[in-house]
Amino acid sequence: MANVTASMVKELREKTGAGMMDCKTALAENDGDMEAAIDWLRAKGLSKAAKKAGRVAAEGLVAVAGGGTEKAAVVEVNAETDFVARNEIFQKMVTTIAEVALQGDGDVEALKQSAYPGAGRSVQEQVTESVAQIGENMTLRRAQVFSVEQGVVSAYVHSATAPNLGRIGVLVALESSGDKAALDVIGRQVAMHVAATSPLALDVNDLDPEVVERERTVLREQARESGKPDSIIDKMIEGRIRKFYEESVLLKQAFVVDPDTSVEKAVKNAEAEVGAPITVKGFARFAIGEGIEKETSDFAAEVAAAAGGR
Repeated sequence: MANVTASMVKELREKTGAGMMDCKTALAENDGDMEAAIDWLRAKGLSKAAKKAGRVAAEGLVAVAGGGTEKAAVVEVNAETDFVARNEIFQKMVTTIAEVALQGDGDVEALKQSAYPGAGRSVQEQVTESVAQIGENMTLRRAQVFSVEQGVVSAYVHSATAPNLGRIGVLVALESSGDKAALDVIGRQVAMHVAATSPLALDVNDLDPEVVERERTVLREQARESGKPDSIIDKMIEGRIRKFYEESVLLKQAFVVDPDTSVEKAVKNAEAEVGAPITVKGFARFAIGEGIEKETSDFAAEVAAAAGGR
């Protein structure tokens, strides 16, 4: 009989979401063969997480922690349905993961291996445990942490389902030696703006050059359709590129709180209230499920297919 080690039990638990004793028994029954133990657990109906690992998880929650202080974190944890976002167990887990992320630097892989408070397991193991408990595939997808030496990192959550939990989470890092309470007011306003407008970059220099060049190419082709000479086309393109910057770059955008003012100007105006210069150091915007290819289904076709199969 093979010697079943604690690390073997841990590995099997991570792969299947089954209980510790069930994993130990499965390995003992199969002479330590990991794959055979997985099949044994599945046959017994004990491998809960493995059955769900292939499902698309594009719903869930975004959580923020530490907003209004010198350091803040935002994380995205996905599940299969928006119903889970209202589950108190899931909400508590995502909140706790954000608090753990606050102790790190935003590296999601390091976050997964961090200790989950009071559980005797890692964050990733806790996610696996919740898969088995709640019954949906789940993924800790990403994390971002901002910190400033002086100032605040403001946070905002849109479509909140519980405190600091929702479908969109935003961090805005502001550096300033001024009044932190006043600084957080403008920081939260800018964070709300980011949630609404989803800018591509903080300023013009941060834009991906390939994105700008692609925009120029499209604009040039559009201008040539007008039949104007190249000298006029070049001027048209520069004007339209400036417009592109105003639409895509945070500091150049019209501020949603006061559309007659740019975000850059609004921050400058806030310096009087804060009592010191303000520099916007960065921002992060997490919207639940963005970029994940979701499965779509034709319900009528499914019903027809099921009926035809009888």
